[in-house]
Amino acid sequence: MGGVHRSPSLHAWICAISLLLSILNVHSFYLPGVAPEDFDKGDLLNVKVNKLTSTKTQLPYSYYSLPYCRPKNIVDSRENLGEVLRGDRIENSPYEFKMREPQMCNVVCRIVLDAKTAKEFKEKIDDEYRVNMILDNLPLVVPIQRLDQEAPPVYQLGFHVGLKGQFTGNKDEKFFIHNHLTFTVKYHRDMQTDTARIVGFEVKPFSVKHEYEGQWGENTRLTTCDPHAKRTVSNSNSPQEVEDKQEIVFTYDVEFQESDVKWASRWDTYLLMSDDQIHWFSIVNSLMIVLFLSGMVAMIMLRTLYRDISKYNELETQEEAQEETGWKLVHADVFRPPNNSDLLCVYVGTGVQFFGMMLVTMMFAVLGFLSPSNRGGLMTAMLFLWVFMGLFAGYASARLYKMFKGAEWKKISLRTAFLFPGTVFALFFVLNALIWGQKSSGAVPFGTMFALVFLWFGISVPLVFVGGYIGFKKPAIDDPVKTNKIPRQIPEQAWYMNPIFSILIGGILPFGAVFIELFFILTSIWLNQFYYIFGFLFIVFVILIVTCAEITVVLCYFQLCSEDYQWWWRSYLTSGSSALYLFLYAAFYFFTKLEITKPVSGLLYFGYMLIASYAFFVLTGTIGFYACFWFTRLIYSSVKID
Repeated sequence: MGGVHRSPSLHAWICAISLLLSILNVHSFYLPGVAPEDFDKGDLLNVKVNKLTSTKTQLPYSYYSLPYCRPKNIVDSRENLGEVLRGDRIENSPYEFKMREPQMCNVVCRIVLDAKTAKEFKEKIDDEYRVNMILDNLPLVVPIQRLDQEAPPVYQLGFHVGLKGQFTGNKDEKFFIHNHLTFTVKYHRDMQTDTARIVGFEVKPFSVKHEYEGQWGENTRLTTCDPHAKRTVSNSNSPQEVEDKQEIVFTYDVEFQESDVKWASRWDTYLLMSDDQIHWFSIVNSLMIVLFLSGMVAMIMLRTLYRDISKYNELETQEEAQEETGWKLVHADVFRPPNNSDLLCVYVGTGVQFFGMMLVTMMFAVLGFLSPSNRGGLMTAMLFLWVFMGLFAGYASARLYKMFKGAEWKKISLRTAFLFPGTVFALFFVLNALIWGQKSSGAVPFGTMFALVFLWFGISVPLVFVGGYIGFKKPAIDDPVKTNKIPRQIPEQAWYMNPIFSILIGGILPFGAVFIELFFILTSIWLNQFYYIFGFLFIVFVILIVTCAEITVVLCYFQLCSEDYQWWWRSYLTSGSSALYLFLYAAFYFFTKLEITKPVSGLLYFGYMLIASYAFFVLTGTIGFYACFWFTRLIYSSVKID
């Protein structure tokens, strides 16, 4: 570690260059309209397969974990860090199309199930697993017509492995597999060059018990699906049951449709939000809270500062003056360092790191750099930003530490570098072990785990120390008023000024400002839908910052007026308590919206939501703390103390 300290700038440069190379390597920033691929008639189109996903179990599996038809060699596409963490496993497939050349009843392969493979298929069908495929970076979707025929269809990502049902007159539940796929590839043709670009990839899955005459061979013709006899598969065919010793023939059709959709806007159908009004409602609701709080803050500011300037008119009774000077009475104690001041410094530093990461990520997302077409881009960007924001974490914690008359900046930097990431990493490791136990592709491989540890120890920790060194070198922040040697007695407080009560009340409004948007974020994470309304999210993020700051200032003022000067930790916890409501809402969402039945999946959900709530606590707590810090310094520097 010693070498790292001697040349922080060189180390940072090396890291920055390697980050840039990795970004270029994985096309990390997808700008809408960059690098389209043109296909001539007859060009080969390779369909790739991605993970199998289920909203019931939340455990992804690789496509070939089921005994589907395989190509001669399975080639794993190179995934970026974000894709690996999401459990994406992108591989080649035996499905091959030729551009603008329709195909009918192509046989992929024939398999005969044994008891083990039949059981695997049944389990996946029972857990409602979906198969995900990719063509020219577009995910495969199943169009579902709405009740209103005029409205555009809803698109679902991937098709179900199969379905459950009963034969007429039989009560036994049977499992049927989707073994025939009718693909539709939509393309936009360039009139001048006659080349085409792919703008849509849809499928209709069918379950068909294929029949053929004679022995099975290379050139066997199916009687249930025959291009020569123009026999196509439809819903009237008898379905293919999944049972031991059953023979399954996998087939597919491809049709090509010309489309008016241009390549640059091909993602619009995936990202169309049908409920923009809800987002506007959410923002209006949040703005009401902000206006109410802003009014209170303005009133307090004007009232207190105006009274100080007018210096108590003689008309006031002694009682009124006494009531108004509540916060002035504690001027000699208000900047007394709190208990566990080291821990406060660590948490404030971590919050600054989080705030920086969120702000820059949002800006990139709003500008369109982190489109869903760049799978894993959002997560990769957040990880790298978290690591590089370590510089600001070290700086913020060391500055505050020096203000509290601390002398050991290395100790505080070390704690800042390890407390939050260490806790999260330990929890993540346990959750990963659970996923590993289920043999899911969502388990982070050892190599990726090593890369994460390297990002933490190799880049983040040194940067926290660099920030700590710079922050500690700066002159200490001076208090606007002197602090007495002996602490003042805090009078008995009213029931509503009880710390626990006021902290819990303080968290309600910041949570209220974000909870509608939170519903959409949870839906996109746990129900496999795209989230791409970063414009709305950015507005909500700004509202969250303002709400956290204002509610903390209001409650901090009431606290100082009742002559309680222990505001340091309380200001952090007041807005930070919104994380408690976030976790409770996540639990409510789990029981009302999700159909998770497996205990492991439930543990995963609550584990990840615990990490998210912890991060939200650190973020909102730090915003509240800095607002209160600025407020107390402002009011005590504006009043003349005798």
